[in-house]
Amino acid sequence: MIQEDDWDRDLLLDPAWEKQQRKTFTAWCNSHLRKAGTQIENIEEDFRNGLKLMLLLEVISGERLPRPDKGKMRFHKIANVNKALDFICSKGVKLVSIGAEEIVDGNVKMTLGMIWTIILRFAIQDISVEETSAKEGLLLWCQRKTAPYRNVNVQNFHISWKDGLALCALIHRHRPDLIDYSKLRKDDPIGNLNTAFEVAEKFLDIPKMLDAEDIVNTPKPDEKAIMTYVSCFYHAFAGAEQVRGKVSGIIFRRSVLLEWIRRTIPWLENRVAEQTMQAMQQKLEDFRDYRRVHKPPKVQEKCQLEINFNTLQTKLRLSNRPAFMPSEGKMVSDIANAWKGLEQVEKGYEEWLLTEIHRLERLEHLAEKFRQKCSLHESWTSGKEELLVQKDYESASLMEVRALMRKHEAFESDLAAHQDRVEQIAAIAQELNELDFHDSGTINSRCQGICDQWDNLGTLTQKRRDSLERVEKLWETIDQLFLEFAKRAAPFNNWMDGAMEDLQDMFIVHSIEEIQSLITAHDQFKATLPEADKERMATLGIHNEILKIAQTYGIKLVAENPYTVLSIQHINNKWESVKQLVPMRDQMLQEEVARQQSNERLRRQFAAQSNIIGPWIQTKMEEISHVSIDIAGSLEEQMSSLKQCEQNIVNYKSNIDKLEGDHQLSQEGLIFDNKHTNYTMEHIRVGWEQLLTTIARTINEVENQILTRDAKGISQEQLNEFRASFNHFDRKRNGMMDPDDFRACLISMGYDLGEVEFARIMTLVDPNNTSVVTFQAFIDFMTRETAETDTAEQVIASFKILASDKTYITVDELRRELPPEQAEYCISRMTKYIGNDAPPGALDYISFSSALYGESDL
Repeated sequence: MIQEDDWDRDLLLDPAWEKQQRKTFTAWCNSHLRKAGTQIENIEEDFRNGLKLMLLLEVISGERLPRPDKGKMRFHKIANVNKALDFICSKGVKLVSIGAEEIVDGNVKMTLGMIWTIILRFAIQDISVEETSAKEGLLLWCQRKTAPYRNVNVQNFHISWKDGLALCALIHRHRPDLIDYSKLRKDDPIGNLNTAFEVAEKFLDIPKMLDAEDIVNTPKPDEKAIMTYVSCFYHAFAGAEQVRGKVSGIIFRRSVLLEWIRRTIPWLENRVAEQTMQAMQQKLEDFRDYRRVHKPPKVQEKCQLEINFNTLQTKLRLSNRPAFMPSEGKMVSDIANAWKGLEQVEKGYEEWLLTEIHRLERLEHLAEKFRQKCSLHESWTSGKEELLVQKDYESASLMEVRALMRKHEAFESDLAAHQDRVEQIAAIAQELNELDFHDSGTINSRCQGICDQWDNLGTLTQKRRDSLERVEKLWETIDQLFLEFAKRAAPFNNWMDGAMEDLQDMFIVHSIEEIQSLITAHDQFKATLPEADKERMATLGIHNEILKIAQTYGIKLVAENPYTVLSIQHINNKWESVKQLVPMRDQMLQEEVARQQSNERLRRQFAAQSNIIGPWIQTKMEEISHVSIDIAGSLEEQMSSLKQCEQNIVNYKSNIDKLEGDHQLSQEGLIFDNKHTNYTMEHIRVGWEQLLTTIARTINEVENQILTRDAKGISQEQLNEFRASFNHFDRKRNGMMDPDDFRACLISMGYDLGEVEFARIMTLVDPNNTSVVTFQAFIDFMTRETAETDTAEQVIASFKILASDKTYITVDELRRELPPEQAEYCISRMTKYIGNDAPPGALDYISFSSALYGESDL
């Protein structure tokens, strides 16, 4: 912008104009600087350091200038002023003859010129009325606004404003409430001017920039001062009209935005919760769409409105016009408050959504947990009530009742363990109610059902316990009676068993005394029967007491007495059996008395005979012994005596047979003892057999002695000597010597015996190792020892005797006639007999004897 031509003639400036410019420009600057909290006192001094000058430019432009230098040196001040001047130039203003040095030096004319340049650029240049702008536009605006008023004719910015009516007309045109124009007089210029100054300062925020006296008393007021002051009215009134279109747009957009906010807030304030998680998540998704799609354009719109509004206010402020004041409800604070309320509601809505979703999530979790616990509990309780009302204990035994009690105690423990689950179910139901679960009716109904069932289970459990305890006590009483019954029934039953056993005992007695003893015992038993019957009745009383208790209290005695297998019927039946057996026992005892009397006769008969036969056998045994030991007489005489004794024995056999007949009768009568004799049939038999054996053996020994005597050529005297020696050392007088007696006998006969020699001799006389030496073995040994040698003819003669005069001998004959060792020795050495007159296996004893000729041990 190029300065006006008359500015170059500022050196010719009227002092009155300079004064007016000082006052006006200072007031104009302060009208803006006061927004930054400062002001100037002296226009040429206060701008010298450039700091307030830069601050002024920032206030009126709304822009930031470069950071000022903080130093106080001249070059610091020049730098700051240059920054201000550079900013002015950047806005298209061409400064003529204005330098930083002049401002720093306090050149008043340069300073006023610089301020006027700023006023032109920021307060007047933008004024546009129809086709004119700046000064002409401002003048045209003043002319049109004051045209209807009398005594007002605005043609310039100096003389036309001296009477003050033009200023009052401008104010009245826009604010008729502030000035009563009809009361103004053209002849009161000072009054008119002061009225305009005062009203503008008080109501229009236009500071007083001129003095009424200066304007009136000056032939031509300063145009720049008047133009500066009037521009403030333009910005206060006409400027607002120019931006009315923009304001209308702002107001419309604000209205739309406010309406959108007013429509949105109720939606966000709607906190009616949905009943399902899906519905609430849809709400959250709608809210997120609002945040992503719908709100961002409104945020931009609000931001743009604020920008436009601030720009408008800045322009109004720079134009010294009143700030734009929207209608009630559409003010900036209303927008801000509405937006703040929107964001608060929005934040609350989002928090509510999340809280509600969390609540629903919690509710669904709790509801599912509730259902699971209910299902588990209902599954557990299924059938429990039916079990608790069972009366199975009525037909159970004591052990079964106790088992039922233990089972019930286990159930009670299980029931107590499930108490926590019921409490958890109730707690979950309460929490679901507190969290306003949508299906709380179903929850409460199910919970109530479980609680009612739980209470019923508790009641039924206690009732069953009471019943079990009552039945258990009754059964304990019955059990005690069962035990008492068993304790009394068992010994009584055992007594009856013993009695029946005794009554049926197949007794064996052997004497009249024994049967009389049994009869006495039986009579004593019969005397105990009345007392036994009393015991039976007492036992029956216990049984009847059990039946009475069971009938009174409705207990079914399905099981038998656990302590005994005995029943009252069993005892009664056995008692009847005992009573029936008593007369039967009487009869059996009487029959046995008769039998024992018969047996006694048999005993006496047997004893009479055995007492004769026994001594006779003993006498004969002694006779035979004396014959075999006695030395008197020849062997033939002894043989004759023995033969006579044998005949007597044979003739006595009939007595033995008769005794056998009596013994047979005793055995048939089961008589096994006989106090009338010491002889039993077995004794008689053994004695008789010994007698027969003894007589036969003794006759054989005598025969062998005769054969030995004849074969060895032993005289009777030698035999008598042998007999005398043998009898002497036969200390037991049984016809045999033991080895020690035999050794003593040999020593007495002059033998010098060592252990080896005596052992050899014992093998000869006792080949069977019987530890005894018979008289025959003694004679054989002595005959061999007395003969110097044995000839083959003598040996053959001996074998011929053994073979019964045959020329051969058999194995059986050798083993029968010779000691075992000698027999086996001969059998192993003899050759087979050759000839047709012998049986198979016959042996040749002749060749054997010839081969052994001269061997003395044959």
